[in-house]
Amino acid sequence: MKAIEISQPGGPEVLVPAERPVPTLRAGEVLIQVAAAGVNRPDVGQRAGRYNPPPGASDLPGLEVAGTIAALGEGVSQWKVGDAVCALTPGGGYAGFCATPADHCLPVPAGLSMTEAASLPETFFTVWSNLFGPHGLKPGESVLVQGGSSGIGVTAIQLAHALGHKVFATAGSEAKCKACEALGAHAINYTQQDFVEVVQEATQGRGVDVVLDMVGGDYVPRQIQVLAPDGRLVMLAFLRGAQAAVPLGDVVFKRLVITGSALRPRSIEFKAEIARQLREKVWPLIEAGTVRPVVHSTFPLEEAWRAHALMESSQHIGKIVLTVD
Repeated sequence: MKAIEISQPGGPEVLVPAERPVPTLRAGEVLIQVAAAGVNRPDVGQRAGRYNPPPGASDLPGLEVAGTIAALGEGVSQWKVGDAVCALTPGGGYAGFCATPADHCLPVPAGLSMTEAASLPETFFTVWSNLFGPHGLKPGESVLVQGGSSGIGVTAIQLAHALGHKVFATAGSEAKCKACEALGAHAINYTQQDFVEVVQEATQGRGVDVVLDMVGGDYVPRQIQVLAPDGRLVMLAFLRGAQAAVPLGDVVFKRLVITGSALRPRSIEFKAEIARQLREKVWPLIEAGTVRPVVHSTFPLEEAWRAHALMESSQHIGKIVLTVD
């Protein structure tokens, strides 16, 4: 099969086409003939040598795919060959075929193309488990989404808005702010406005209940400032640095929780449970058109380097997807 390898740690140019054997299935897995594969920030981190695959995972990048099931591993009974699915993968999505646990697959939502379906799993699994997990939103609470025009951002805005929450989101241009507003957020242009001031004014000084953060670094003390009493700072990434000065007085006196998670190292069982919840609670919203995929650009698999260059430019709104002939 054709695949995209990381020839060595480095920039987008190290993504090179290659020929690889079709993956061998383990018990409980399915083999997917890939029609499209989503591109995500962890792929960029892996390519740069900062985010190694977990033990036993493919060394090929690609954490989400859509396509048709080509073969079933031992013990798989919930799917059949030919089913159209999208799936979270442990790696290996940038290829003609990809193996993944059967319980991490979801049906392609009615009315969606394979390209649109491939843009769903990584961000929806991540957002659902963090924004609606133990430290996530409770009924009537509000949220600030940092990086609202990213793949994670457009997903978080839509899910929170669809489920009745007040949503604020930061973005870095007028076009990106308009996109966030169209999805249901009160958008804040961080190049022109102070998000702390905007949120405090809009909430009469109370702040928000949850901040979903992908920025880290020097944003952390300001995010703690903008949290309401009993608020939660949920961290997914740290694009501005992994170190931060934390105002512990605010944490103590406002009873704040600082937490975070990475999806890829979580157990097969954890991800299977998130897939079950998504199918029950979120897939109906997608099929009704209440929540929709936001795909900015597509590239042929062989041009994965161009997709990574676009992602690192931060000029996109929503997801970037690779298509496989």
